[in-house]
Amino acid sequence: MRHTITVLVENEFGVLTRVAGLFSARGYNIESLNVAPIQDKTVSRMTIVTRGDERAIEQIKKQLNKLIPVIKVEDISHTVHLEREMLLVKVAACSDSYDALLALAESSGANIVTDHIDSHMIIELTGKAEQLDKFLLALTPYGIIAMTRTGPVGMRRDAKGFSLG
Repeated sequence: MRHTITVLVENEFGVLTRVAGLFSARGYNIESLNVAPIQDKTVSRMTIVTRGDERAIEQIKKQLNKLIPVIKVEDISHTVHLEREMLLVKVAACSDSYDALLALAESSGANIVTDHIDSHMIIELTGKAEQLDKFLLALTPYGIIAMTRTGPVGMRRDAKGFSLG
């Protein structure tokens, strides 16, 4: 089963290596990993997406909690939560396809970041993974030049925070 684990860590050198090493040493794959500082710049929040049964995920959480720079660990997979990804995609554009690409972006809720009517357009879309997949499929006939996406970041929907307090 797919799990989304959020981790608060001290923002110090080598933390990412230690967390990734924990996963690789136990033979678990990280499908997606996002890290960014929170309001307190000495702390970062990691969102890790992995797969495993409940026993394996419980073991991962216990091992993460043993790492010195780890402050807090939570598997939000079984809670009501939001997950979003961001996509940046560069697509071929010409005067013949320009209006259709603008319409597709607008209907999908995407933003045009850069547009060069004679060569390419860079489009940004944030949403659920399925929404991004569908958007990429719609862009395929125009010619995708390059793309990158963040992988999911997640947060519980309830009023409870995931912070130092």
